[in-house]
Amino acid sequence: MKKVDVILGLQWGDEGKGKVVDVLTPRYEVVARFQGGPNAGHTLEFGGEKYVLRSIPSGIFQGGKPNVIGNGVVLDAILFRAEAEELARSGHDLTRQLFISKKAHLILPTHRVLDAAYEAAKGSAKIGTTGKGIGPTYTDKVSRNGMRVGDLLSPDFEAIYAAAKERHVKILRSLDYRYDITELEKEWFDAVEYLRRFRIVDSEYFINECLREGRSVLAEGAQGTLLDVDFGSYPFVTSSNTVCAGACTGLGVAPNRIGEVYGIFKAYCTRVGSGPFPTELFDETGAELRRVGHEFGAVTGRERRCGWLDLVALKYSIMINGVTQLIMMKSDVMNGFDTIRVATEYAIGGARTAQFPYTVTDDLQPVYTDFEGWKCDLRDCRTYEEFPAAFKRYVEFIERETGVPVKIISVGPDRGETIVRE
Repeated sequence: MKKVDVILGLQWGDEGKGKVVDVLTPRYEVVARFQGGPNAGHTLEFGGEKYVLRSIPSGIFQGGKPNVIGNGVVLDAILFRAEAEELARSGHDLTRQLFISKKAHLILPTHRVLDAAYEAAKGSAKIGTTGKGIGPTYTDKVSRNGMRVGDLLSPDFEAIYAAAKERHVKILRSLDYRYDITELEKEWFDAVEYLRRFRIVDSEYFINECLREGRSVLAEGAQGTLLDVDFGSYPFVTSSNTVCAGACTGLGVAPNRIGEVYGIFKAYCTRVGSGPFPTELFDETGAELRRVGHEFGAVTGRERRCGWLDLVALKYSIMINGVTQLIMMKSDVMNGFDTIRVATEYAIGGARTAQFPYTVTDDLQPVYTDFEGWKCDLRDCRTYEEFPAAFKRYVEFIERETGVPVKIISVGPDRGETIVRE
């Protein structure tokens, strides 16, 4: 029986998972998304075209292979339709290759309103939500009040929706929050009809049957480990389990069915929205990383905060996920720097630690190791041997510190700008 290989982010999201999934999918027969919602944006570039996927797995471009939206995902019918129709216009017909779990939860129009209302109520303590209703949808799921994709097949669908909406209306009334969802609701019902065109399946049976048949499966995560609701920088986290264990609960596969775990990280760090970021740079270096790396959210367009690579956080993420192979992204962004810095410890209250703390306090200071910059264009390289010695020292230091090999290195946004080390 085959195992499920997992690919996930090791930082605060935006690591470049979409491109890597697209590069890896030729090795796999099935690609499955296991958590998150349309707040995720996986950007892929090839053939001179750029695509941003929000809910649809990134293997959708690979030769008609099955792609699965798992039960751990929350789905917005409106945004899903827009995404699918855009792909259809570019020649990718999803109705034959996309499978959607009955147990995936639906984001309702009132979930979006609740998201805005809750964030407004927090005042200065805002989390920095994308406002797409992700958190309220997961809240309904956990409190056993959610609507699921499988409800679309029920003759009582409209009654289920009405009951869910009424619960939300009562909450919004208590918050004294004004809103009008008339047009949004009409659009949502139209999008629900579109969603019914797709294969709505018992995805846990589908995935496990694929494994029994000997088909290789790649599970794709969204966001990043440091945004995990349990192990991330709480409360500045997302609402789902972004770690490897989330692939088991988000697809219905047993822990002993997990094989390789690919961990993706940027050669530096970024973060969108509020929350701690120990190595954040507020100077010209941070601005240069943002400019050269085009660090703006694929879905939100929000400016990303930028900083040096944080090995304390990276090793924590590797431990939590059981990473077996590392994939380093956007190495080329630092082509022009004279000095590259890596945080190897934290200084907290006069003591040093190599452990990621329960909470990141204002007195935490990263302890850096400096490296000579490579000062050349890595985008010209197509094998590891072609890389300059300074860059190899950087890569090999990360391998020694983490104990995990860096097997794939990305030096640009295109498919071809990806070096695989055998």
